[in-house]
Amino acid sequence: MFKSFFPSPKWFFWSFVLWSLLCVLTWFFYGEQLGQYLSFGGLFGYDYSIPLPVAESSEVKEAAVNPGAGFWFYQYMFYCYALFVGVWMFISPQKWARWSILGTALIIFVTWFQVHLDVLINDWFGNFYDSIQQALAKPNSITAGDYYGQLLTFGQIALVAVTLSVFTRFFVSHWIFRWRTAMNDYYTGLWSRVRHIEGASQRVQEDTMRFSSIMESLGVSLVDSVMTLIAFLPILWALSAHVKALPVVGEVAHALVWVALIWSVLGTGLLALVGIRLPGLEFKNQRVEAAYRKELVYGEDNVNRASPPVLKDLFTDVRKNYFRLYFNYLYFNVARYSYLQVGVLVPYIALGPTIIAGGFTLGVMQQILRAFGRVEGSFQYLVNSWTTIVELLSIYKRLKAFEFAIANQPLPSIEQVPELKTSEPT
Repeated sequence: MFKSFFPSPKWFFWSFVLWSLLCVLTWFFYGEQLGQYLSFGGLFGYDYSIPLPVAESSEVKEAAVNPGAGFWFYQYMFYCYALFVGVWMFISPQKWARWSILGTALIIFVTWFQVHLDVLINDWFGNFYDSIQQALAKPNSITAGDYYGQLLTFGQIALVAVTLSVFTRFFVSHWIFRWRTAMNDYYTGLWSRVRHIEGASQRVQEDTMRFSSIMESLGVSLVDSVMTLIAFLPILWALSAHVKALPVVGEVAHALVWVALIWSVLGTGLLALVGIRLPGLEFKNQRVEAAYRKELVYGEDNVNRASPPVLKDLFTDVRKNYFRLYFNYLYFNVARYSYLQVGVLVPYIALGPTIIAGGFTLGVMQQILRAFGRVEGSFQYLVNSWTTIVELLSIYKRLKAFEFAIANQPLPSIEQVPELKTSEPT
């Protein structure tokens, strides 16, 4: 699945994780200082200057605006990506390298930029709702130009975000299809080793397609969750200064971060426990569906196959497994939807004492709620994607059988279930 497309998959992904961590830490500790030596912003009118001291504000501490430093930040990101891509393109120039290495880096960079736009929108919400609160409290305290100007600012950011999302989705779709092509070429090239596995044709044609389709949504959303967490966690950390106490618990430093973390961990653990049987049932579902489909295909060319009694038995197996799956999803969805509905109230409960005490403005409250939602959503990646992950695990198990067959290893026990009853050809 991965070897067909990515160069040395384990080394590739682990090196990416470690390199990303190193780049993030370097930026937080030394990145801004490096700008005075490595920035080319002066060539474009963005002269780099040492970042000004942090200015005190009655609300939060915000760094003074420094266009040169902002331009340097984008250069730093480019250097990090270019170095990683360059090294891997040099040491592993395989057939799919342009898509698997350069394409992956481009998707991750664009995802990061989309998160950056979301941060800008979060800041806009704070300013906009503060203006609304000011206008409602004191009529005519803001002008029509101020009001519509802020709407125009949002429109500009939204236009960039929408345009980028459209082109990103287009590129990701092509990237995923190249991955499917790589898997298809790899498995069909070794067809003699895998053709004996139950439903081999379906696994090559359908499972590779479903695997790539799920990875298109699940993989990108995972990267987005990580990027969002990196971007919004410091924001929520700073905004937590407005929340002096939590209900029942009392005063807790950076309370909102801990509330988001604890609530998300509880939900993830709950759903992992409740849905523990689902991957196996999804896998068995694919087996009985494949057996039923296979007999129907044989029946197209052989009048002695796909007899009504045999088809009835095979469809009975399909029915039984689906009903087991429905029952397990019943209590899984009770837990899932109950958790998500209660979660809507969690930030309001946490902010209760501060709201009652009038501890912040409406704009700051909107910023807190959006930042809390982004951080909570990132922590809840498994919760929000659990049903898709279950389906992916089922497909992964089916394709993993190919890996065992290619390596001349015994198939997993789940693959060694006795063959389902079928009619015999004559």
